Amino acid sequence: MNRIARCSCGQMSLELLDDPVLNALCHCTDCKRRTGSSFGWQAYFLEGHVGAQKGKDAHRAVPVAEPQIRHFCPHCGTTVWWTSGTAPGLVGVAAGTIEPALDQPIATYSDDGRCSWLELPANWVRYP
Repeated sequence: MNRIARCSCGQMSLELLDDPVLNALCHCTDCKRRTGSSFGWQAYFLEGHVGAQKGKDAHRAVPVAEPQIRHFCPHCGTTVWWTSGTAPGLVGVAAGTIEPALDQPIATYSDDGRCSWLELPANWVRYP
């Protein structure tokens, strides 16, 4: 199924040509800061399954555990996608930007950093 990842103002988008290889929440400090929320919800796609970008993006290298290049809309500031040294060959996409919406995530990363009030399904894969 083809999907589109789109920023808040709609001036930038990225075509996604297949289902993600990973659909997960992350509770690390970096994801919390990237989203301004209690976790990040992201999907990872094989590089070859990412299609055309529409609109101009801005990008910045972010010095996290492994360097990450984040691509965001220069008009509204929405982070839409990124690449990271921790996931070579994959493109991370902010799952909330994807239309039609993805199914429920199946895993949780940096689960030790999860807010104590956030309960997740017992059948999810958990990574410390």
